[in-house]
Amino acid sequence: MTGRRRTIADTRPGREPVDVRVLNEPLDAGLAPPVLPPPVPDGARQGSLFVPLLVGAAVAVAMGAYGRYHTPTGIAVNVAGFSSPLTVKVWLGTGAAVFAVIQLFSAMAMWGRLGGFSPSWAGSVHRWSGRIAFLLTVPVAVHCLYALGFVDAEPRALAHSLLGCLFFGAFSTKMLALPKPGLAGWVLPVVGGVVFTVLIGVWLTSSLWYFATFGVGF
Repeated sequence: MTGRRRTIADTRPGREPVDVRVLNEPLDAGLAPPVLPPPVPDGARQGSLFVPLLVGAAVAVAMGAYGRYHTPTGIAVNVAGFSSPLTVKVWLGTGAAVFAVIQLFSAMAMWGRLGGFSPSWAGSVHRWSGRIAFLLTVPVAVHCLYALGFVDAEPRALAHSLLGCLFFGAFSTKMLALPKPGLAGWVLPVVGGVVFTVLIGVWLTSSLWYFATFGVGF
């Protein structure tokens, strides 16, 4: 601590001058508060989502372009016990939708959105249900793109083709956004919600339509 010295006189009888030290620094240097880094602006956090969004858009457009310009073969994926490749596609898509619903409820349990029901195994169920759902969509996508192509002959088929391409684009965005630090808290729930919604849309315009039109069968 540093200071300057001055002398003041006490005017009362019998009193001597008194030295008074006036401090220049109110605090010792060692007790100075730490310097904190400036907060990251919201714009900078959201800017880090640019690359995942760009890659997701590229994936969706590439799949749509391949389906449009590839010559359909009519046959791609078949499994013993099913009557046709179309029924394989229908049931694999239904399985993917079921596991997507499981992933949704496990995510809600992880975040305490089920009335306090939040078991320790909810995280594992969430991860594995998502992996299984995605794996089930892969042969469906192969069948759609390779055997059928991008179909737009009717509104339902057009919606199904668009939603199928959008699903894989949104899924790519989600996977690239997961390991990124500093994202706003709403990013992953919104992206995950988009992936779930689009996948259910794919199921509604394919599997559910098939069951309603031709009945439930293998």
